[in-house]
Amino acid sequence: MPDAAPPLVLYDQDVPGVARIRLNRPEQRNAQDFPLLYALNDAFDRAIADETVRCIILGGEGRDFSAGHDLKGAGMALGRDRPATGQWGGFDEPGAHGWYASEQEIYLGLTKRWRNLAKPTIAAVRGNCLGAGLALAWACDLIVAADDARFADPVVTFGMMGIEWFAHPWELGPRKAKEHLFTSDSWDAQEAWRLGMVNHVVAVDALDGFVLDMASRIAAKPAFALKLAKEAVNRCVDTGQQATAIDSVFALHHLCHQHNQLLFGQLMDPTNAPSFLRKPDR
Repeated sequence: MPDAAPPLVLYDQDVPGVARIRLNRPEQRNAQDFPLLYALNDAFDRAIADETVRCIILGGEGRDFSAGHDLKGAGMALGRDRPATGQWGGFDEPGAHGWYASEQEIYLGLTKRWRNLAKPTIAAVRGNCLGAGLALAWACDLIVAADDARFADPVVTFGMMGIEWFAHPWELGPRKAKEHLFTSDSWDAQEAWRLGMVNHVVAVDALDGFVLDMASRIAAKPAFALKLAKEAVNRCVDTGQQATAIDSVFALHHLCHQHNQLLFGQLMDPTNAPSFLRKPDR
């Protein structure tokens, strides 16, 4: 019998009140395909359903938190192996319909759902946190970064205006968000902390212990008060139109996809993209 494939997401609860969830594709730098994100959603559902859990930690196995979307991997079929979580459907439709529906389900819908989970969440970020990796970290309530963490949204280089979860102006401020996107530069943990995107920066070897201690202190608080405190802050942010703006900007993301499809016959501009996205004549 061949060895069973390792789980895409690891889940443990070895500290009272705390669920620890880890992306488990270290050889792919925890790049995100659809099966991984559905497995992550299942893990979050498990933590929410367990009334003994009062705080959730999200991290990644290996050296990286997440290198973003898995642009060259398999496993991008959607809605066949399991029910969709949203209401769109139409994932196999031709033209813009199918891809818009797929990203609406996975990259926008699930991220929005995780941002609104009714329990505090902490992202423990080490190594690369790129593109869609930012969306996972930003969906969490708190971010603790190891001092080797690097943050970037490089997709302007690929002819896109930004990732699907466009929280950049809230996470970085409008001017630094523009710089981050325009240059596609990678910023270190100290710069992310200086901008207020990260709560704490700690040594790599201290990351797990620091985050577990913080999560334990949070988990000791009354569950109802934690839920309402999170809801209160999220409502204040949403009163400032964050949720409406992110939904609106998602259409601009897909305008870029269709522009590139018309010009290059693929969803991203291959001119400056990684070699696996380029056509043979480029």
